[in-house]
Amino acid sequence: MRLAILSDVHGNGFALRAVLDDAQAASPDGLYNLGDTVWGASDPATAWALQAEFAPPTVRGNTDERMAGMRGGKEEMRGWVASQLPADVAAHLGQLPTFVDVAGGEVRLAHGSPRDPWEALMLSGEEERPATPAELRERLGEFAGAVCVVGHTHSEMFRGIDGTSLVNVGAVSQRHTEGPPLARWLLLTRQHGHWNIEFRRTPYDVQAAAAWARANAPAEIGEEEAAWLLAGQEP
Repeated sequence: MRLAILSDVHGNGFALRAVLDDAQAASPDGLYNLGDTVWGASDPATAWALQAEFAPPTVRGNTDERMAGMRGGKEEMRGWVASQLPADVAAHLGQLPTFVDVAGGEVRLAHGSPRDPWEALMLSGEEERPATPAELRERLGEFAGAVCVVGHTHSEMFRGIDGTSLVNVGAVSQRHTEGPPLARWLLLTRQHGHWNIEFRRTPYDVQAAAAWARANAPAEIGEEEAAWLLAGQEP
C-alpha cells in the first residue's frame, strides 16, 4: 500500500499542480490532504479547484477554521480569499473532522494534533521546543496505531513514541523552516508489515506564484506572500 499525503497548500495553485503531478507519478493507492487549503494569495481559486478534483481535504486545518468563521481575526485576508472561491467552500471546510484513520486504522491523519488543528503535535510553547513524551501521549489520546501524520508547522519532522511513528509532512506552500522554496509532501509505503516514510520535495515555478500574488492580491497581502515564497521561509 502506498499513500501520498500533503498539507498546507495555502492557496498556491502553482505549487499544488507540481505536487499533484509528482504524486500521481508515484501511483499511490490514496491521496490525502491535511488542511490549510486555501488561505494564501497565489491563485487560491485554482488551488481549490485542483484540490476539489484531485485531493479533497481529509481533515480541517487552523486556517480552514478561520475561513469558516470559527476563529476571528485577519478579516481582510479572509474576505479576499472568500471572494476567490465558490460560496459554499468555507462552510464545507468547517465541517471537516479534526482527524481521520486510514489503512485499516494503522495511520491517523490530522492537521496540527488529532485533538486540535491549532496545536502542534511535536512542538510546544512559543519557543517551539520539542514536545515531551507526556505531551505527545496526551495529544495522541487513545491512538496506538503505527503512524500519525500531521502538518501545520511547515516543518518536516519524525519522532517515535510507544511504537508509533510521528511524522510531519512539511508544507506545499508559504514559509518553510529551512531549505529552498520547494513544495513538500510525503510518500508513505507499507512493505512487509512496516511503513516506510519518504519525504518528498517538488520544484515549481516560484517566480510565477510570487508574481501572481503581487498582481492579484491586496497590496500588503500580495507582497508578504511573494516574500515568503521567494525566500522559502518567513523573511
